[in-house]
Amino acid sequence: MATPLSPQSGTPATPKTIAVVGLGTMGTGITEVLVKAGREVIGIDVSEAQATRCVAALETSTARAVERGRLTEQERADALGRLRTGIDLAAAAEADLVIEVAPESYEVKHRIFRELDGVVRPDTILATGTNALSVTRLAADSAHPERVLGLHFFNPAPAMKLVEVVSSVLTAPSAVAAVTDLAVELGKEPVAVGDRPGFVADGLLFGYLNQAAAMYEARYASREDIDAAMRLGCGLPMGPLALLDLIGIDTARTVLEAMYAESRDRLHAPAPILKQFSEAGLTGRKSGRGFYSYEAPGSATVVPDALTPADGGAGAAGRTVRSVGVAGSGTMASGIAEVFAKAGYEVVLAARSAEKAQAAKARIGTSLSRSVDKGRLTAEAAAQVLDLITPAGSYDAFADVDLAVEAIAEDLEVKQQLFRTLDKVCKPGAVLATTTSSLPVVACARATSRPQDVIGMHFFNPAPAMKLVEVVRTVLTADDVHATVREVCAKIRKHAVDCGDRAGFIVNALLFPYLNNAIKMVEEHYASLDDIDAAMKLGGGYPMGPFELLDVVGLDVSLAIEKVLHREFRDPGLAPAPLLEHLVAAGCLGRKTGRGFREYARR
Repeated sequence: MATPLSPQSGTPATPKTIAVVGLGTMGTGITEVLVKAGREVIGIDVSEAQATRCVAALETSTARAVERGRLTEQERADALGRLRTGIDLAAAAEADLVIEVAPESYEVKHRIFRELDGVVRPDTILATGTNALSVTRLAADSAHPERVLGLHFFNPAPAMKLVEVVSSVLTAPSAVAAVTDLAVELGKEPVAVGDRPGFVADGLLFGYLNQAAAMYEARYASREDIDAAMRLGCGLPMGPLALLDLIGIDTARTVLEAMYAESRDRLHAPAPILKQFSEAGLTGRKSGRGFYSYEAPGSATVVPDALTPADGGAGAAGRTVRSVGVAGSGTMASGIAEVFAKAGYEVVLAARSAEKAQAAKARIGTSLSRSVDKGRLTAEAAAQVLDLITPAGSYDAFADVDLAVEAIAEDLEVKQQLFRTLDKVCKPGAVLATTTSSLPVVACARATSRPQDVIGMHFFNPAPAMKLVEVVRTVLTADDVHATVREVCAKIRKHAVDCGDRAGFIVNALLFPYLNNAIKMVEEHYASLDDIDAAMKLGGGYPMGPFELLDVVGLDVSLAIEKVLHREFRDPGLAPAPLLEHLVAAGCLGRKTGRGFREYARR
């Protein structure tokens, strides 16, 4: 006779027969993963129609796998033969493991677990797929709390590698070991986490999504610009508002409510617009409308609606720009000068000395040579680009430029002094732009006698490769200046997004609180650097984990941006994590010093 799992139990064999309760999108995806891996699967759903759809979806996906050469016809037949479905929980009686992926309601999940207690063997492991509800509470209310844990797959389950294995204080280590080994056998990357709402990946992701919703609700930027900014500025696979529509706005609200109930952090308090959309039935793709409108409920195809920007537009005409001045000699300045020259503009690259300007032009030459070596540019074209750049040791060389772009140190007093100089040397009607990422553009504008001609053009590093430019308009910026910069962005093949003059603009205002929250997770000993980085890359599709990114950006730069955001918005949740401040004070600034959150080999 089987006995319940105990904390001292040895590691059992990985489960062979697995019941999946709830055959919606996630349950169907998990079922596909399991049958392809050779497991016998019992699919259970209260809706017979849903169970039928699950089988049909599996037939379609495996047929596609055969067409692509990933499965043979025999392997497909074997996989389909390993699935049987039903509508009664009693069918789970022979399961070694039950994975529950029912709707995100404690009452529903509790009822399922209570019924399973009377059906399955005492040693059967019960796993919940929740990402918001308390695993501990579900365990405590069950007959055998030691066998209850969380097994959080990510959507789409067949493609996403991350699985969060969630244990409570009641969970037997043998149960954790068994499902961890199973995840590895399924080709997944298991990450062990404790029981708190959102766990690692969603705990970081949903705070970011919530802030994006609040940014949209405040009409700071359009939905299209918010999403484009995060895709192009951070390399994310999907913008935050489109992702909310995919997840389900009602689901996101539930997760955030649970997170806020535990953290009491205002950054987790659901943005009011999430409640409004949820209660209006505008839950995203599944309803056919959320932040965007879709072709039909369940469709991924976005269709134009009343909020879709019109092509072109009858706004103000821009000023003519034939020549561009770039002020600075660092990496960003030389990158921006290269971008303008590649687009055919005559560029004056001015620095504090002729030597610095020449060195910056030489850096551009090296960059162009790399493009030639990679076949992206001919040697003749590279030479023509370089010929368009004139180095200068004085800003007096900007006398005839139509657009002057400042790309010097991120110090307001230094920038203001430069703008006073530009005001004196640039001709009337020249557009003056700052590339600041965190300082107030209007403060640079007020340093001149023509604040209407001043605007922000926030390029991303490396400028030649990154497609995004945040166009930052102050309350004093003239319409034709804004139009000029939009036209210039189109000519240099950059995607321009409009935003107002407030700290962080779009990208940094959403990115750095997420990075700060990751640091807090480590401070609280909830998860390791490696697990957090893996969770965000594998579960969120991020190109870099938060700690990898922090070390690349520089911890001193990150701290400065965090302080600006905290000072601007006065939200306690935006206060820089003490660990970040301590590392900066110790001179551990990331890759550039050889040590940040991790250590790096000296070059």
